[in-house]
Amino acid sequence: MKKVVVLLLSLTLLSFSSAQAGDVQSGKLSLYKLKLQANLGMAQAQSQLGVRYALGEGVPQDAKQAVAWYRKAADQGYAKAQFNLGVMYAYGRGVPQDDKQAIAWFRKAADQGIADAQFNLGLMYAYGRGVSQDDKQAVAWYRKAADQGYADAQFRLGVGYRTGQGAPQDDKQAVAWYRKAAEQGNADAQYAVGAMYTIGRGIPQDDKQAVAWYRKAADQGVVLPKTWRKAPVHPICCHLSETALRV
Repeated sequence: MKKVVVLLLSLTLLSFSSAQAGDVQSGKLSLYKLKLQANLGMAQAQSQLGVRYALGEGVPQDAKQAVAWYRKAADQGYAKAQFNLGVMYAYGRGVPQDDKQAIAWFRKAADQGIADAQFNLGLMYAYGRGVSQDDKQAVAWYRKAADQGYADAQFRLGVGYRTGQGAPQDDKQAVAWYRKAAEQGNADAQYAVGAMYTIGRGIPQDDKQAVAWYRKAADQGVVLPKTWRKAPVHPICCHLSETALRV
């Protein structure tokens, strides 16, 4: 009789898990049900609960609780939770700041194709955070994210081609990647496209086009130099992506 009760309880929980999975994915699950799912071991729910604690959505903001739930999901191989956990280590939220741990978790997520993690891994290599500084590795990871349409990575890849750091110096390739990012609204890339038009590098010199792109960047808050004809062609960018990835 005891075995029958246990079996029925297991089947009920399994049915509940399946029925609620779509709600977890959509982020519409109530906090009560989300916690139940998380405690049942569902990685998606654990990760989403971590996001809620990280952002204070429906619960008191608590970085340590966020880390705890991210870790449960990350240990199951859930890529978005691995990225989120990497961010917590990179910024020292809920855990002691640790670039090596950040790198380790970013790499796990990046290897599963998470563009944010690929971009962050590129930045970590570019600045030598938690790893030996390596421009070629930085560019390699930027490219993976850029090929997925990640605008910041496209901009950074353009910088690599423009400066010859980590990639062969190639102004035409620089312009091509700057433009991809600029067309997605990346302000630094818009500024960079304007600068390339200003000096005629990788593209015919064209003051009208330069002004048009500078205006787009300025509309987003980029401060243009008074002597715009001498504008640098690779403004400083970027910060690590710290967006909490949802399920």
